[in-house]
Amino acid sequence: MKDNLMVRGHHDMGGLPAGQVKPVEHDYEEWERRVDALMVLCVGISGNKRGKKRLMTVDELRKNIESLPPEAYDRSAYYEKWITSLTQTLIQRGVISTAELAAKMKEVARRA
Repeated sequence: MKDNLMVRGHHDMGGLPAGQVKPVEHDYEEWERRVDALMVLCVGISGNKRGKKRLMTVDELRKNIESLPPEAYDRSAYYEKWITSLTQTLIQRGVISTAELAAKMKEVARRA
């Protein structure tokens, strides 16, 4: 019988040897604040309130972050992982389509 019945995902580092984590205080960039606010709006602070359904759950956020390919996971910053996951979840749930997302990204790029 195999000793390891579960294969670790690339993101799963629990129990593995690693260096000490050094916390760093910093201000958040404006886009990071917006990603955080978008997450609060999509998940909702208190869930199903006044008949409003959540657009996503934190479990979906985690699942889509953990589904990133190893190279994307390693090169992406914290909020980059969040916005990628938020986008994937909203597409998966049919809230937005890839065509709508592409059109909006073109519109935003023209403003830059």
